[in-house]
Amino acid sequence: MPVLGAITQQNVNVLVAFGGGIISFASPCVLPVVPLYLSLVTGLSVGELREGDRRNLGRVALNTALFVLGFGVIFVLLGLVFTTAGHALFVNQDTLTRVGGALVILMALYLAGTQLVQAPAFYREVRFHPHLERFGPVAAPVAGAAFGLGWTPCIGPVLGAVLGVAATRDTTRAASLLVAYTLGLGVPFLVVGLGLGRLTRPLDWVKRHSRAITLVSAAVLVAFGVLLVFNRYELLTARLQDALTAIGLKRLVTLG
Repeated sequence: MPVLGAITQQNVNVLVAFGGGIISFASPCVLPVVPLYLSLVTGLSVGELREGDRRNLGRVALNTALFVLGFGVIFVLLGLVFTTAGHALFVNQDTLTRVGGALVILMALYLAGTQLVQAPAFYREVRFHPHLERFGPVAAPVAGAAFGLGWTPCIGPVLGAVLGVAATRDTTRAASLLVAYTLGLGVPFLVVGLGLGRLTRPLDWVKRHSRAITLVSAAVLVAFGVLLVFNRYELLTARLQDALTAIGLKRLVTLG
């Protein structure tokens, strides 16, 4: 059996979902507040995080991982809800795929709109802020769950696009997409938490180019949605197979 099932639609979906998580992390409404969230869940000041004291690395890693677990649970549950609703409303798989593609396009246009249309009231954040001191040792996952429930103007469209695709899949595959999205968003949190002081310049570069990154990401999502609407997703998997072959990585496709 091929390692990647040649390159299957599900594998591509997982990669897209993971990339969507990274896009969400780099969005203008998440990246600037990452140090504050890390400070909130670890109990360390931003200055202490920047110092990178080795004695704090275990604490940072554990609490950040619990924070990621918190919003990951929320995302997976949302994915299961969308999947159940999707299959209840549409018995025909082709119809469900096309509807999912239309949702992806709408979310991509909304994402682009956050950068092109100056309407702060329309794009304002809606986020639940619990008093974490009440939760003691489970404060980090509670903060993660609160973060997951916050449909911010930048994370919402990308997550919505992933949920739209998840709605067209069975329960297991839908959950895998949301886990991939969670890892795409969560791994950068962990990396930044463990090396905030050394990553200041790269983070500043991303902040400066956040508008361009967001617009390019929206364009990619539109293309992805169009393939789904016209049920031509196999074109993408075929082109990826051709690309791997062209750069000498055919073994990844054919190795059993």
